[in-house]
Amino acid sequence: MDPLSSVVALLRPRNYLSAGFEAGGDWAVHFPAQPNGIKTGAIAAGNCWLMVEGESHPHQLFAGDCFLLPRGRAFRLASDLGTAPVNADQVFKALPDSGITVLNAPTDFSIISNRFVLTQDYATLLERLLPAVVIVRAAQNHGTLSEDIRQMLVELRNRLPGTDLIIEHLAQKMLVQTLRAFLLQGASETGWIFALADRRISTALNQMHDHPARRWTVEELATICGMSRSGFAARFKTLVGVAPLAYLTHWRMTLAGDRLRRTTDPLSTIALGVGYESEAAFSTAFKKTMGYAPRDYAKRAVHLGT
Repeated sequence: MDPLSSVVALLRPRNYLSAGFEAGGDWAVHFPAQPNGIKTGAIAAGNCWLMVEGESHPHQLFAGDCFLLPRGRAFRLASDLGTAPVNADQVFKALPDSGITVLNAPTDFSIISNRFVLTQDYATLLERLLPAVVIVRAAQNHGTLSEDIRQMLVELRNRLPGTDLIIEHLAQKMLVQTLRAFLLQGASETGWIFALADRRISTALNQMHDHPARRWTVEELATICGMSRSGFAARFKTLVGVAPLAYLTHWRMTLAGDRLRRTTDPLSTIALGVGYESEAAFSTAFKKTMGYAPRDYAKRAVHLGT
């Protein structure tokens, strides 16, 4: 499984809510912070401004543009920056049967939004992987999201048999497509998501994600990528932000943490699955990376209900 797919699958984002919103005239809506949540939006018609708490600059969005807010911050959508906002709970008191809320008819603006919920640790992982605001322009997604936006609107309006399942699948698909389009933009930033756009470094990431238990060396990974050891190590750290084997260790511990959450597998089995023959060495590496000893981490997950 490629790195983007494997990370999204590991996160197991649960689609908490999908809804449509249409507005006309002058309007502004304030959405409160939602910890451990991912918010995505796709502009179906018209344009608006997006202002995210903690960010200095607003973003103007047009039909076909998408945004992703991975840190659950409060934000505001508005027809213009000078309009006083109303709180979202006033606008969305009761979601209509159609799943589309209307403000100030007749309308000239329409958006589809999806909210995903993550466990706290996975929300923290996503924060490390992505910037606070992800914007994908219509031209950058090459129209791949347009059909999904249209189908989501149809499903929300008509509520036919099977609508809930279709909406869930569309929401997941739109999330992945937005992330894919974002990484392919070629932004000159440091981080795992940006490194996936580099052909050679993404080859190394693919290998580590596909074979986490293998005893990788920097030399082996460099050879697979067709690079010298020093050139590979320098480029990997520049793009990803950490050294290759440090990244591998973190990915291994993330996988191990997932198994500790979901299974009752013996610690020795989990350790071997991520390349550690010694349970003691695994426990040391896990605590250093995740902040808890493996058994404490598992108990914590049970306590948190995750």
